[in-house]
Amino acid sequence: MIETKYTFTRTDEKTVEKIIEDDHVSLNHMVLPKGEALPEHYANSHVYMIVVRGRLTLRLEGEDERSYPAGSIVAIPYRTKMQPLNRDGEVLEFFVVKAPSPKTMCGCDCRNGM
Repeated sequence: MIETKYTFTRTDEKTVEKIIEDDHVSLNHMVLPKGEALPEHYANSHVYMIVVRGRLTLRLEGEDERSYPAGSIVAIPYRTKMQPLNRDGEVLEFFVVKAPSPKTMCGCDCRNGM
């Protein structure tokens, strides 16, 4: 068997689960009921949020909140301060793709010569 099969939880309950974590990519699955949010944090890689259900509200680097419906893919640059929230009436479900995987990111400030 050449392929690898991965599964994710089908639920309406708050869920944060790692699906894939290797040197190339990190894939997480998230479900946030109404009013739930993830803690504010910095992107530890290049982040792509794929909204599959509900409406994702994002707070980025002090900008006004923006909202993205199901079917949206939102790209967030490395080291951007962010907070995903569910301000909508229905359950929010999305996947987070980090490429390359954060475990291969150098962690230094290469852009500033450090």
